[in-house]
Amino acid sequence: MLIREQIRYKSRREIEKLRAAGRIAANALRVAARAAQPGVSLLELDKLAEDFIRRQGATPSFKGYHGFPATLCTSVNDRVVHGIPTSYRLQEGDIIAIDCGAKLEGYHGDTCLTVGVGEVGEAARALMQSCQLAMFVGIEHCRVGLRLGDMSSAVQRFAEERGFSVVREYIGHGIGRDLHEDPQVVFADQRPGTGFRMEPGMTITIEPIFNTGGARCRVEKDGWTVRTADGGLSAQFEHMVAITKDGPEILSLPDPEFEMPDGT
Repeated sequence: MLIREQIRYKSRREIEKLRAAGRIAANALRVAARAAQPGVSLLELDKLAEDFIRRQGATPSFKGYHGFPATLCTSVNDRVVHGIPTSYRLQEGDIIAIDCGAKLEGYHGDTCLTVGVGEVGEAARALMQSCQLAMFVGIEHCRVGLRLGDMSSAVQRFAEERGFSVVREYIGHGIGRDLHEDPQVVFADQRPGTGFRMEPGMTITIEPIFNTGGARCRVEKDGWTVRTADGGLSAQFEHMVAITKDGPEILSLPDPEFEMPDGT
């Protein structure tokens, strides 16, 4: 494994290990997302995800990470990131960003999506759709020879043309044996042609966060949960990506033949 400027470049074998961990995280995320219905508590979602991950022979990446107490980050409505699962029961019209990590054979998988609970409003639907599309805009720019600023400016432009703001404080990252590695991957305030150059063997997360209002955030008293400063809605989507000479490879796709466990 070559290390250059603190970035850990991955071999094909390591990329496949990351893909295996990413698949477990993505399948667990699907279990939690499908269970996110009115009346279901955030703690119930967390238990479903943890039980699933452990049955696959993996462990939750987030639980215990710098003291985080849960398997999932569950961020509802104006919560931006790092929401701690509580006894709160989801209500019709809520939106919830569910972030899930799994560690398998020493490598981490990390992925996030935002879903609506029952019928949601038009503004919430537009926010979620735009954020998901922006993630794929970012992934499309994960090509050898392009730079961070090329990707970041494309994502920011996509957001602002649709009337949304991009959160600055919480960003993407390298991923591998450590959940968070270099480089830092930002999604705003970067000029095209600047920043690190995309190179084969990089494995990073593309995870923009869009708000309906301003980009400013504040941290709650629990020291983890982040909310929008103005009470606007927030959404996040995330995939792990390997940069290869043939283009970006998404490493956090669910198993196409995945079947929901009994009782979910």
